[in-house]
Amino acid sequence: MTVQINYKNIGSKNVKGNLVLFVDEKFSISSLKKHVSSSEYSFISDLLKTKDLKKKIITFDLNSEKKIILVSIKKNLSNSEAENLGAKFYDQFKDLKQSKYNLNSDTIPIELKNIIGCFLHGLKLKSYIFDKYKTKKNKINIQIIVTGKNKTSSKDQIKFRALEEGTFYTRDLVSEPGNILHPDEYAKRLNSLRKVGIRVNIYDEKKLKKLGMNTLLGVGQGSIRGSYLVTMEWNGLNNKSKPLAFVGKGVCFDTGGISLKPAKFMEDMTYDMAGSAVVVGLMKSLALRKAKINAVGVVGLVENMPGGNAQRPGDIVKSYSGKTVEILNTDAEGRLVLADALTYTEQKFKPKFIVDLATLTGAIIVSLGSEYAGLFSNDDKLSKQIINAGKNVEEKVWRMPLSKNYDKLIDSKNADMQNINYVGGAGSTTAAQFLQRFILNKTPWAHLDIAGMAFSKYGGALNSGGATGYGVRLLNKLIEDYYE
Repeated sequence: MTVQINYKNIGSKNVKGNLVLFVDEKFSISSLKKHVSSSEYSFISDLLKTKDLKKKIITFDLNSEKKIILVSIKKNLSNSEAENLGAKFYDQFKDLKQSKYNLNSDTIPIELKNIIGCFLHGLKLKSYIFDKYKTKKNKINIQIIVTGKNKTSSKDQIKFRALEEGTFYTRDLVSEPGNILHPDEYAKRLNSLRKVGIRVNIYDEKKLKKLGMNTLLGVGQGSIRGSYLVTMEWNGLNNKSKPLAFVGKGVCFDTGGISLKPAKFMEDMTYDMAGSAVVVGLMKSLALRKAKINAVGVVGLVENMPGGNAQRPGDIVKSYSGKTVEILNTDAEGRLVLADALTYTEQKFKPKFIVDLATLTGAIIVSLGSEYAGLFSNDDKLSKQIINAGKNVEEKVWRMPLSKNYDKLIDSKNADMQNINYVGGAGSTTAAQFLQRFILNKTPWAHLDIAGMAFSKYGGALNSGGATGYGVRLLNKLIEDYYE
């Protein structure tokens, strides 16, 4: 299913298809007289008496070919509420045979700026489906023609399209099966970002061994696929200002390695690379909208498989930072990938801050469910900015504790540290505490554990189930509000 949006400078009465009009919360329709015929106005006025006005969207069948749809909006409607309303509109009308809609922007109160853009943005985000491997596809095209003067500016149209493309690219990557999107294929796909102006560097196993990235390489050594570190640079400023850095865990499939996971639900481990996909989608969005910042995305791409060459519990490896790690559980692999990626990012790019994203722990789902991502950070200012950005786009985060008192839980007798807390408890915090040890120069850093947010069995406000793309809009908002 595709959604096409066109803007036309013609009156709404001249466009065929279902007519979409906006009214206030009380469904007062006196302002609509100039947008519909007198007979249609009388028809709506009469039928409104029989409708449930508690609903946000009410429809009137004028004939078998045309509906009039009233969408009620409150005076202080926020952007996120407008997006949710657009998503609700899509859900209500996606299966109609008559799929052409004339949306009259002049019925939006002038004081509500950009509501049309947000409404359509929510509608587009909700319309995403991953049907690449279905032989029978839904071929319905929803066409929305926006008329009137209260339209979305060209600049905002570009911004919304960039966010949609970035979010959809993230969802596409997360939705791919492990036999298709293994590390070798993933690394190849990232080369395509060069077309939108991103500088891409791919470090294969030979280069990673030379750099000493043994914690990352150890995770992937049981797989016949390669392991990679990929950097993506967007330079939206001509100066050499420090970039904003985003780091993602890209475990394309996670069996748990020698510490094998149970078979039930293991198929969901295709989305263990969602953190990396968010970084990729964000970088694409920034390039498409030509964001006025310098940014770098870094992703570690591996496949965690059992095998004759797989990493064993009890192995000790030396990280890129020089610190040694005792592997007590090969299923605590994401932190090993991120450890080398974080130190490399800090030393190579010397960024203003680093935000990493990972489907890191099941413990964060126990703590927060699928309502909030877990936020861990060494910087109060950055934390507040991320929390505020999350509220604005309804991609919420909840700050969790970090403390030196947790360090004793990951100190090892045989190495500098161990990769799990064997005592039990505080699984997400000790994982974040582990990561913090690889930030060597006190760079402002935040870790987002998105294990409960990256994939949804049931769908959410702006997605219909499956890969959510959580994080792309959140981090874009962070950049937009505080760093551009």
